[in-house]
Amino acid sequence: MKSIFYFVLLSIVLVSCTKEVQIDIPGYKENLVIDGSIETGQPPIVLLSTTNNIYSPTNLDAYLEGFISGATVIVSDGTITDTLTEICTDELPAGTEEIAAAFFGIPVEQLVQLHLCAYISTNIVGEVGKTYSLKVIHDGKTYTSNTTIYPPKSLDSLYWKPQGSSTEFGFSWAILSDNASTSDSYKWETKYISDFSFNKPFNPFFNDKFFNGLTFEFGYDNPMSYDDETYPEDFRGYYRIGDTVVIKFSKIGPKEYNFFEKKYNQIYSAGNPFATPTNIPTNIEGGAFGVWVGYSPVFDTLICKL
Repeated sequence: MKSIFYFVLLSIVLVSCTKEVQIDIPGYKENLVIDGSIETGQPPIVLLSTTNNIYSPTNLDAYLEGFISGATVIVSDGTITDTLTEICTDELPAGTEEIAAAFFGIPVEQLVQLHLCAYISTNIVGEVGKTYSLKVIHDGKTYTSNTTIYPPKSLDSLYWKPQGSSTEFGFSWAILSDNASTSDSYKWETKYISDFSFNKPFNPFFNDKFFNGLTFEFGYDNPMSYDDETYPEDFRGYYRIGDTVVIKFSKIGPKEYNFFEKKYNQIYSAGNPFATPTNIPTNIEGGAFGVWVGYSPVFDTLICKL
C-alpha cells in the first residue's frame, strides 16, 4: 500500500508540473538575394533571386523560378559608372553558351531552354586596389554595397605527393607565407587543365586567424574525383599521378569572408539538431541578403608526378 501511495503521489506531482508550450513561428517573408562578384580583369556579374519558404519544394524548378529579371543594377569604380546589361540564357549571343552553363552550373542543352538572367557590365573590369560600389533597384527599393579588390597573394610553392602507402593517389599541397601586417582571407579553386570551369573543394574559404605572419603547409582534396567512376571508391577526393591541374588562389576582403565562412558552416551542419543556429551575415545594405565580393586571383599549374 505504501508503494502504491508513493506512485500516485509522484504521478500527481509530475502532472501538476506539466505546462503546455505554444511556439509562434513567424510567417514567411520574401527577400531579395544578391550574388555579385568582380575579379581582376573580368567584368562585374550580378545574379538576383528571392528567398524560398523553408516549407516550399526544394527541387530544381523551385530554384530556377526564384531568379529575378527587370531590375536596375549599377556598378561604379569611382570614375566610371555603368548600368549593367541584363543577359538571359534564352537570348545568349552565339559562342557564349559554355560560359553561361559553367556560371550557372547547368548543362548547355538545358540552360538554353530556360529564362535565367544575369547582369553584366560592358564598360568596367576589375582592377587591383580599386573599390567598387553596387546599387540594385528592384520593386521600388534600393540596395547598396561596396567591395575592394585587394592585392593578390601568390603561393610559395605548389606540389603533389602520394598519400600513405599509395604511389598513384595523393592530395595537392601548397606552402604560403602569410603577411603579418594584414588580416588576409583566401579562396581555393581547381580544375583539370582541359576543363572549362573551376571547382571548389569541401571548404574553399579560409583566413589567417591562426597563422597570421607564418609560413605554413596545407593540402586540398580533388573535388572533380568524387563523381568520377574511373577512381576506386577508396581514392575519391585524391588526385592521380599524371593529372595536370590549374589552381586559382584568390584573395578576398574580411566582410566577404565572414559571409562565406558562415554560409559553409550552415551548409555542413544542415539537419544536425545539435548544431548552433547560424545567421549568415551580409555586406548588402537595404534589407537584402547575399554578398558583393571582389576577387584578386593568381593562377598556378600543378603536375602530379613523383
